[in-house]
Amino acid sequence: MEWRKCYLDVILVPLGFIIITTYHIWLWQKVRTQPETTIIGINSRGRRLWVQSIVKDNDKKNILAVQSLRNAIMGCSLMATTSILLCSGLAAVISSTYSVKKPLNDAVYGAHGEFMVALKYVTLLTIFLFSFLCHSLSIRFINQVNILINAPMDPTISFITTDYVTDLLEKGFLLNTVGNRLFYAALPLLLWIFGPVVVFLCSVTMVPVLYNLDFVLRSSEKGKSSVNGNGNQEVEFSDNV
Repeated sequence: MEWRKCYLDVILVPLGFIIITTYHIWLWQKVRTQPETTIIGINSRGRRLWVQSIVKDNDKKNILAVQSLRNAIMGCSLMATTSILLCSGLAAVISSTYSVKKPLNDAVYGAHGEFMVALKYVTLLTIFLFSFLCHSLSIRFINQVNILINAPMDPTISFITTDYVTDLLEKGFLLNTVGNRLFYAALPLLLWIFGPVVVFLCSVTMVPVLYNLDFVLRSSEKGKSSVNGNGNQEVEFSDNV
């Protein structure tokens, strides 16, 4: 009898989680092997070139570097604050009476037992906590870059090099990306309160959305020759995405 109440939760929620996890494993493989096809790979290459440009002309671009890194820190701080606020709200709900944690509508498909409801909130709390941790570590690394990028980078007198600063910046942005992805993964689970069917539908919908955000859709050009009235050859290009 208990299985009949929670079989949708046992099947649909892990299936939605597997879909999102499989997509990110495939994305990571693409970033490692074909970085030029992904936004993450292109941005990583751009940040490396940016650090080299700042270091090469540091006297003129030091303020630009500090302002750019400050904007990145502000973005990480916003996500970290949002995550910890959601954690506080979920912790308050978990510590409240069971009547507060009951679903709003008993007609929602899925289990309604005390254990399943507690599992939903604890899972969300754990994911948001890890998201907060990643964003906090990201702020730490970017703050280090904010100081070191203006330091003298002479290999003969200092251990601080361009590669070292670039690696710190990449670690910071990698942690920021992981924190954001954990935050995104928590959104379908947030709908688990209203039933497992909504979780599965939201997980399936997120994959094409993330694909369009993560990959560069390059247009392929096909040349078509034609002759104009003056006898000159013209080349027409059509873009196909």
